Amino acid sequence: MPDNLSIAWPLLVILGVVAGIISGSLGIGGGVILVPSLILLFSFDQKIAQGMSLGIMVPMVLLGAFRYWKHPDIPIDIPVVLIVICGALVGTMIGTHIAHLLEAQILRKLFAVLLIIVAVRMLIPDKYKNPVKPETPTRTEQPGLQSPDN
Repeated sequence: MPDNLSIAWPLLVILGVVAGIISGSLGIGGGVILVPSLILLFSFDQKIAQGMSLGIMVPMVLLGAFRYWKHPDIPIDIPVVLIVICGALVGTMIGTHIAHLLEAQILRKLFAVLLIIVAVRMLIPDKYKNPVKPETPTRTEQPGLQSPDN
């Protein structure tokens, strides 16, 4: 991190804006942008960048999730969200424990490999994938579900 925060803060704000746009538009937490940027542009250690990224993402993803939930054409399945949260909290406890045990260089390589695998997987069509499910009705079309604006 540059010693002079007064020089770096505009770049950090720009990083936040870019991460927020990508997070909100693509539905990702932003860590894909934040972790490499904090390491490569601001010289943070891998573990520090990961921890900072998680702290930055909390308010960002909460706001994004709320805005998606509020949209009447995007029915968020709250029971599924709550079930995945339960697993994610357990996974986070295990993952942070693993991160504390591994060296930063190993974590950096694992992060890079994960990004490559995800990118390749998303670029290659899956011909064995199940047929596309019919579109989910909007919140206003589902019985008993209403938009938060109603």
